[in-house]
Amino acid sequence: MLTIAGSATAKLRGILAADNGVPAVVAALSSQQGVELPGICAQQIIAQNVAPEIAEHSLASKYPLIYIYCSKIVNSLIEKFRAFSGAAQMVVEIRVSQDRLESLESNLQTYVDAVTQVLQGNRGDWGDGVCFSGGYEVAFSPVKHGGRNLLQVAKVAVVLEISSD
Repeated sequence: MLTIAGSATAKLRGILAADNGVPAVVAALSSQQGVELPGICAQQIIAQNVAPEIAEHSLASKYPLIYIYCSKIVNSLIEKFRAFSGAAQMVVEIRVSQDRLESLESNLQTYVDAVTQVLQGNRGDWGDGVCFSGGYEVAFSPVKHGGRNLLQVAKVAVVLEISSD
């Protein structure tokens, strides 16, 4: 089961960090909306499930950051003769931090828009038995202390249908 979680996380990270992924969409949204939005590069898209407090103390964090991880796996045996046939609940956690409250939430919403646009553009078969139907759920957390003084997090939850031998 661990290979299911790891491979699903790697596939999702690959799609988000691709040349036409989140970095390109953030740049396009920034110019389209006429706002100064800190860019994001592929190195800021990390496949790891780590709390912000721990990440800040153990990693050199350059915000914004996107963490991708698998939060749940369900082997529902939809296809009876497969070793795994079910779903992987994936989370794309977007973290934005700055020293002022102004524009923090609107910046976070723009990054969420970029992630959801990339997901919508990649509906369907991702290969190796992984399929994404296009549905997602977004949850925003309140602003709190952390990062560069203030930190806000949004979580985009997606379900990947997986079938493997």
